[in-house]
Amino acid sequence: MTIELIWRLIGMIGLALVGARLGAALDVPPLTREANALLFGLTGALTGLILTPYFTTRPARLARAVILETPAETLVTAIIGLLLGLAIAALAAVPLSLLPAPLNQWLPVVMMIVFGYLSVTVFALRAQDLVKIAPRLFRSAEKDHESSQPANAYSSSPPILVDSSAIIDGRLLDISKTGFIQGELIVPSFVLREIQHIADDSNTLRRNRGRRGLEILEELQRESKAPVRMLDVDVEGAREVDHKLVALAKQMNALLLTTDYTLKRTANLQGVEVLNINELANAVKAVILPNEVITLQVIAEGREPGQGVGYLDDGTMVVVEDGRRHIDRKVDVVIVRMIQTSAGKMYFARLDDTSRK
Repeated sequence: MTIELIWRLIGMIGLALVGARLGAALDVPPLTREANALLFGLTGALTGLILTPYFTTRPARLARAVILETPAETLVTAIIGLLLGLAIAALAAVPLSLLPAPLNQWLPVVMMIVFGYLSVTVFALRAQDLVKIAPRLFRSAEKDHESSQPANAYSSSPPILVDSSAIIDGRLLDISKTGFIQGELIVPSFVLREIQHIADDSNTLRRNRGRRGLEILEELQRESKAPVRMLDVDVEGAREVDHKLVALAKQMNALLLTTDYTLKRTANLQGVEVLNINELANAVKAVILPNEVITLQVIAEGREPGQGVGYLDDGTMVVVEDGRRHIDRKVDVVIVRMIQTSAGKMYFARLDDTSRK
């Protein structure tokens, strides 16, 4: 039995009783009171059976659909607006109550309806603007007591749009903790949906990457020194996430943060400045000069006969001549030369003569 049928039965019984009482109270010849009660009772039952849903379940269903479709910020701001309107009406009711009757009775009610409606309408229509302004208002007191340098640095710097590859990569979290990022990190809603889609993928590797991205995003919101904001926005005329990011970066005059080489090239061609974490990692790797002696653990064979390969702490590859016989051992090597590749720096070294046994 559905809710609508239950309400129909309740309405039918209720209006049947009301109709029967009304018919019994009437004495209209040639019908008797019992006949009037039966006639009015049947009419009330039929009316309740047909019309009850239009006053109960269907308005409730419509209200539920409207509430689900209305953005959360609109609902919250509308409620705040209603409370503010009622508060203003309550203040206005005090002087209005001093007017002569019947104005002192009707005007407070009219003012309550008018101010309530106007405040709800204004707050609902400007919900997004109010949501953007609210954090600034709450932070204004803190800014008065703190140095203006950090806030000015972030506010004067262009915003930075973050794509899914930079979030899943994980290094953005460590960079954001250092304070080197001088701009607000913005994660558009379509990027968040892409990460969620990856986290729900049937492929185990992709699913783990997506879940890692969601975890890193949560840590970014808690621990990043640069402000992180989720932006509920979409870009019309673009389907792919990369195209939406480039278009949104142009609209907002924002930078684009990524580890995707293809996205970087596409954005540069359209005049969007890109921050690439891979390029940053390569740029900050320590530079070792020729003839400098370092201690290195040889972990694998090289391509050429006799060569061994080891890695610095930052992941830079070092190819050691005659290092094959020292695999799984730490040895002192002398840097001979360095070459720059598309993947970063790579060093060539030889065994240090003074440390050979």
